Amino acid sequence: MQNESREFKGLHAYFAENPIEAHRQFFEPEPGTSRRGFFTTAGLAAAGGYLGMAIPFYANMPLELVPAAFAAEDLLVGKDGLTLLNDRPINAETPPHLLDDAITPTARHFIRNNGLPPDDISSDDWILAVDGLVERPMKLTIEDLRSQFEVVSMALAIECGGNGRAFFDPPARGNQWTFGAVGCSKWTGVRLADVLKKAGLKPGVVYTAHYGADTHLSGKEGKLPISRGVPIAKALTDNVLIAFAMNGGPLHKQNGAPLRLVVPGWPGSCSQKWLNRIQLRDRVHDGPKMTGTSYRVPRYPVAPGDEVPTEDFVIIERMPVKSLITAPASGSSASRAVEVRGHAWSGDRKVAAVDVSIDFGKSWMAAELDDPVDPGAWQNWRLSASFPEAGYYEVWARATDSAGEMQPFAIDWNPKGYLNNTLHRVALRVG
Repeated sequence: MQNESREFKGLHAYFAENPIEAHRQFFEPEPGTSRRGFFTTAGLAAAGGYLGMAIPFYANMPLELVPAAFAAEDLLVGKDGLTLLNDRPINAETPPHLLDDAITPTARHFIRNNGLPPDDISSDDWILAVDGLVERPMKLTIEDLRSQFEVVSMALAIECGGNGRAFFDPPARGNQWTFGAVGCSKWTGVRLADVLKKAGLKPGVVYTAHYGADTHLSGKEGKLPISRGVPIAKALTDNVLIAFAMNGGPLHKQNGAPLRLVVPGWPGSCSQKWLNRIQLRDRVHDGPKMTGTSYRVPRYPVAPGDEVPTEDFVIIERMPVKSLITAPASGSSASRAVEVRGHAWSGDRKVAAVDVSIDFGKSWMAAELDDPVDPGAWQNWRLSASFPEAGYYEVWARATDSAGEMQPFAIDWNPKGYLNNTLHRVALRVG
């Protein structure tokens, strides 16, 4: 790997993003040698870094072999059916048809990492510090959280701000999420608001700052992979949790075990994983992935490919209205009558309606829409559709929220590929 950005990129993402260059780097002969294969000088160094040890018989490896240790199933232990987008850090999404459950099972909740998870995730001696502009700084164990505050369980949706990035044209850099960087699991923990109120907010508090125990991909001591925060008004809402359980069991390691924030309706990056510190500040937090263009969009519409000055980007707060078709699966075959179903959500708002079209948007049918089971949960919907004859169809779904905002057919482009909420379409063969 010749530079830092490439050094920190996983093999899966590297090949997906630029397969021609990846093939040249890893499979073509080194200058002046006849040796080909993954293990050029650069490739061998990279492999050693991933595996943490040498490979004694690397010279015997077949041409273009990628070691089995890099296989997706070995990186996604405890997950079921996720698609790996990157292996360093691990990022994986869930195909829409595997998100059909009203409450997302732990095994099917997506993974979005910025750094490397801590090795020690024991809940017994985990400490959460609460400091900054507070009257009473605290250091709390998970048992302290359980015993000193009301424990609540809530279904809450988390969506990556880059969900849908794969569909921007021209392409935007970053993980090429399609539809599956979203989930709505049932989280158990305590309200962040209760913890902050016990600590006592000093005058002038504006923002929270969140810190986790994950380490930067560079391995440099003290360098954080991500540290974001939210305005204090958001932190004090009743459905922002410090969670220590997921769907009645422990948190999955890749989903933040043993302690994480859950901030529904806002970009998933606000929901700090491996949480070990919350700081209260008198200014907007300026931690890693909080400044520049990270999790920000232009304050005005821009043309595709435009260069936008950094000072013209604003922080993403609430996520836009969106829907997802989970059944039938795209590309599947169906009879002349089929139940269409899925989920819809809209930041801090409720979804007011979901409409479905089977004739490319000429007409729309209102779906049956459930209320959210908790404030911050997605809403489940369904509709019985009848197709007039055999053939190829597309099923489209669009949601409208309580403020009247509706999913568009196409979204304005932005340089970072955030907030893609175009209506969801699935292909269906009826016969």
